[in-house]
Amino acid sequence: MPKATLSARRVARLVGRDLPRHELEELLFASKSQVEGGEGDALEVEGTADRLDLLTESGIALHLQGVLGVATGLPAAPAARHGEVVAEVDASVSPLRPHLAGVVVTPPEGAAVDADLLDEAIRFQELLHGTIGLDRRLSSLGIYPLERIRPPIRYALEPLGQVRFVPLDGVDETSAEAFFAGHRLALAYGSLGRSLAGCLTLRDATGAVLSLPPVLNGRTKGEARPGDGALLLEATGTRQSRVLDALALLTLLFAARGWGATPITVRTPDGAPGPSAIAPRRLHLPSATLTALSGESLASGEVETLLERARFSVRAEARGWRIEAAPWRVDLHGPVDVAEDLLIARGLRAETGLLPPAATRGARSDADRFRARVSSLLLGLGFTPLYTTVLVSERLVVATGRDRALALTNPVSEQFARLRDSLVVALAAALEHNVRHGYPQRLSEVGPVVVPSTAAESGGETRYHAGLVLAEERAGFATGAALVDYLMRTLGAVGVREPASLPGTIPGRAAVVRLAGVTVGEVGELAPALLEELSVPVPAVWAEVDLTALELLLAPVRAAATAVPRS
Repeated sequence: MPKATLSARRVARLVGRDLPRHELEELLFASKSQVEGGEGDALEVEGTADRLDLLTESGIALHLQGVLGVATGLPAAPAARHGEVVAEVDASVSPLRPHLAGVVVTPPEGAAVDADLLDEAIRFQELLHGTIGLDRRLSSLGIYPLERIRPPIRYALEPLGQVRFVPLDGVDETSAEAFFAGHRLALAYGSLGRSLAGCLTLRDATGAVLSLPPVLNGRTKGEARPGDGALLLEATGTRQSRVLDALALLTLLFAARGWGATPITVRTPDGAPGPSAIAPRRLHLPSATLTALSGESLASGEVETLLERARFSVRAEARGWRIEAAPWRVDLHGPVDVAEDLLIARGLRAETGLLPPAATRGARSDADRFRARVSSLLLGLGFTPLYTTVLVSERLVVATGRDRALALTNPVSEQFARLRDSLVVALAAALEHNVRHGYPQRLSEVGPVVVPSTAAESGGETRYHAGLVLAEERAGFATGAALVDYLMRTLGAVGVREPASLPGTIPGRAAVVRLAGVTVGEVGELAPALLEELSVPVPAVWAEVDLTALELLLAPVRAAATAVPRS
């Protein structure tokens, strides 16, 4: 999850009251962010990916104001005090980064940009580049002092030879060719803003370069400093939704301090107006949805109070509530998201727990212990345990003759096209993978298989089998049969072996094992055609036991053996 290092002092100042560190940590723990460490004034905060606003002092302050009752409802959003700012988007940018949006933010009367705000904005800008912007690929941001810019602004792709500017971290003017060839940021992100011999530029009406998106601002008119007044916040990118989300989140920092905000006018080549990045988000929360998620019916007054504490504007209406949220709440997409915020604002309380019925509570089930015992027996017999997937290849299913194996309707590849109904498919694959190793080879697996079942909703039933394969010069049916007899006798059962024709085995050298009339095992020598397909040069015998069936048949015997006699 994303992390940020914040200032406890700034959070307390923005909230409007002192917050001891232990109280701050406790309050954040009940939100979608939490304090992970930090010493002194530093707060190392980790948050969920959908609440990037809680990785800033401003976002945390707005949240805590609602929690503490310092301020509730939708944060005030005064209009910015300035004339219209126009940005003209040239058609040449379309192949690279076609989308642009901007917002002008103006400070309250008598205020200006201070060092704390600028530091928070630059730090959050980089966090947004790496998250919302996907390392600047989908969107990137710029911050500019409006008083040093003369609109309109022009966004275009220009030949490299026509571009000269002073980089934000430099003192001398340089050519675009030299900048892209040697600057560290240009080497990292330059390809996102270049096309053959051209590069993206933002210029004002005087022709001064504001920035080379998405790489770096120019220093002359693209450097915001403490003491500046109104600022232009700008975003460009390849995906309009990410451009608007990133810009709205950056606007949060200024809204938390009472700054006004107004979108700029963007003139696109097709003349279509772009959506605003700071329009409030409007949603509807049905009462039925809230009841289903909370597990109880909440009074309308309580719902409205909780939503206002979550910093929403709320109005009751038929069968629910109409919600208005801040533009930086980019995580809100539907009523479930609003209900989640309401329940977080309500808080988690100790409730009477109900323990649902379960096969196991803090310990292994009988079936799992049974399978573990079989695994130990196979290991003791010298078989190497395997752990393979239920998905197997079409080729090996055909080679082993397991036509009953269920097929996937849309497999990612032929290698994972079927659900194995027997461990012989996985054991055959293991033999094929180990042909370069010496013999004998003794391999085993205890794991799930999926057998066709008309009673199951999915068409398949999961069962657990134990399988083994022995490949060596003297391997034969008798060896496999003896191994199955040993396993069953050790587990307390004596099966009846009957000749059978099994897929992938030599006719006349295969059998099934039954217990109380139920087939619980199969054993047979692998057919020469299968061994040839696997490139295995020696005979091999395979045996398999249905542990699900065997465990159910033996359960009454085990229960009687462990029963405590009455005195």
